[in-house]
Amino acid sequence: MEHSYTLEVAGVTRQLPIIQISDSLAIASFVILGDCELVTQAAPLIEKQLPQVDYIVTAEAKGIPLVHELCRLRKLPYYIVARKSIKPYMDHPLTDEVVSITTQKAQTLCLDGKDALLIQGKNVAIVDDVISTGESLSAIERLVEKAGGNIVAKAAILAEGEAAQRDDIIFLKELPLFPL
Repeated sequence: MEHSYTLEVAGVTRQLPIIQISDSLAIASFVILGDCELVTQAAPLIEKQLPQVDYIVTAEAKGIPLVHELCRLRKLPYYIVARKSIKPYMDHPLTDEVVSITTQKAQTLCLDGKDALLIQGKNVAIVDDVISTGESLSAIERLVEKAGGNIVAKAAILAEGEAAQRDDIIFLKELPLFPL
């Protein structure tokens, strides 16, 4: 097997290391944290495809720079992050459990009660860096629905594996999986 995968997206080329995550599967490790060039090139391409929204929601942590840039482009003053644990400052948090392809163990996603109130009755886009199994996306969807938000779009820079066949998400490029 190759040791890296060449990704070309939004006019940017990256060599992604291929990392074995189980006995039968490896993935091309895509991390946008710290990659200002990739985020600022990809965000306008996603932004053009998003409908009008009141808020953008992401899961902690890799989607944060993309959501930040999307909100800057849209002149939205605030975005919402579903955290990976309940924080002491949270008032009446909403929670949901998820097992994603990269964590491979149960995680709790938490939406602060004040954020839940903000999105109640509002149009929301859920954005992440990569959509793969869709488990993280589904957990955020459940949180937004519990809060009474109206999900009008789901988007990511990449759709990995079977997610690329979905017709309910916006994405820029397919990222293959590497069965072992």
